[in-house]
Amino acid sequence: MDREAYRYCSSLVSIPRQSYEQFWSSHFVDYIDKDINYSKFLKKYLLPNRPCVFSRKFTENWKCRQQWVTEEGKPSFQKLLQDFDETLVPVANCNAKEYNANPKQVMQFKEFIHYWKEYVQNGHSSRKGCLYLKDWHMARDFPEHGVYSTPVFFSSDWLNEYWDTLEVDDYRFVYMGPKGSWTPFHADVFRSYSWSANICGRKKWLLYPPGQEDFLRDTHGNLPYDVTSAELRDSGLFPRFEEACQPLEIIQEAGEIMFVPSGWHHQVYNLEDTISINHNWLNGCNIDIMWQFLQKELSSVQKEIDEWRNTMDSWHQHCQVIMKACSGIDYIEFASFLKIIAENRMAFLNACTSGDSSDYARPLSETLTTLGPYHAAFDLQRVANIIECLLCNEDFKQLDHSTLTLQPETMLQQIQDTIQSTRGQHLLYQE
Repeated sequence: MDREAYRYCSSLVSIPRQSYEQFWSSHFVDYIDKDINYSKFLKKYLLPNRPCVFSRKFTENWKCRQQWVTEEGKPSFQKLLQDFDETLVPVANCNAKEYNANPKQVMQFKEFIHYWKEYVQNGHSSRKGCLYLKDWHMARDFPEHGVYSTPVFFSSDWLNEYWDTLEVDDYRFVYMGPKGSWTPFHADVFRSYSWSANICGRKKWLLYPPGQEDFLRDTHGNLPYDVTSAELRDSGLFPRFEEACQPLEIIQEAGEIMFVPSGWHHQVYNLEDTISINHNWLNGCNIDIMWQFLQKELSSVQKEIDEWRNTMDSWHQHCQVIMKACSGIDYIEFASFLKIIAENRMAFLNACTSGDSSDYARPLSETLTTLGPYHAAFDLQRVANIIECLLCNEDFKQLDHSTLTLQPETMLQQIQDTIQSTRGQHLLYQE
C-alpha cells in the first residue's frame, strides 16, 4: 500500500460501498490484463467490494499450469496420480442434495481419477452420479509442492493468517471436477472474499450483488438450492423473485482468476473438465462485513430460542454455542482472531523501527514486508474500529471474557500506543 492509498483509507469514517445498481443491468466486469499496482486494486475493487477477472498472464508462471495440464489443455491424470495417488480427498455428489448442499464422501485420489476417466469415456455420465472433488486442503497437505503462489492482490489474508497461527485449519482449496459438475447457490464463509483460478477448463459464474439474495428467498425465508430452477418463478413459493435483478454471468477461461467480493451470492458450473484453486480470505477492507454477518447470525439464533431467555441463566452463552455450530465462529473467538492480527502488525511496525523481525514467522514477515508499513497501520486502524464496536455491543458485554488471553480494552490501548509510538519514526506518518 502506498502513501496516497493509506491517506485515503485513513480519512474514511466508514468503508464507502456505493450502490451495486450498475450490475443490475450490466453483464460486464472489469478484465485486468495489464499490470495493476496493489493500491489501485484496493481502492477500485477491495474497498468498494466489486468483482473483476484477472487474465491468464497472472498465473502463467505457476508450476501447476504446466505440470497438471496436458498439451491439449486437459487435466493430466498421469501426473496427478504420480503426485497424489492414495491421498484421501473430499468428493461431493452433484446429483444429490443434502439440505442446500451436495453430500460428501472421502475417497482415495486414485479412485476419484479412475471414476473421472470412466465418466469422460462414457460421454460425461455415470451411474455413480456427477462427482466433484472440492474443498481439498492440498496446499496444507503438500506444502513442499509449491505449485502456485498467492497473487499480491490477495495476500492481505487475515483468515488464513489466523488459522495458520493455530495450525488447525485453513481456507485454501483445490477443486477438480468433470464437465457438468457444479456448486449450488451460496455466499462464502463469514462473508469473506474469494479468489478462484482455473488451472485448466472453463467455468460459468452466476453472481448476485449483496442484497439481491433477499428477493430470492422462499416463503420460509430460505435461499434456493439452484437459482436457475423453474420453481423460482412460482410466486406462491418465491413471492419476490420478479424483483431480483438478472445474475451477472461470467465465463472464466483457463488460467484466469475470478475475484468474488464479500457477500456476493453465486452459483458455479464447470463447462469443461476443470481444475481450480480457490482461497477464502478477509482483511481490513471487509472485516466490517464479517462483523455485520456475525451480528445477523447471532440475531437469528436469539430469535429461535427467545422463549427461554428469561428461564435460562446461560442463555447468552448458549446462543454463542449455537451460533458457532452454525457459522463456525462465535464472538469470543472473533476477539481472539482480531488479537492475533493486531499482534502481528504491532510486532511488524515495531520491527520497522528496531530492525528486529524475529517476533513473527518468516512467510508472514515476507507478506507484511511486501504490503509495507502503511498497510500494517491501516490494518491496525481497522482492527481498532471493530474492537470499539465489540466493546459497545450489548451481546458481547454479556459474555465471559476470562478465556481471552488479552482483554479487548487492553488490546485497543496497545494498538493506540503502537500507532502513537511509531508515528514519525519512519515514513509511515510523515508528510
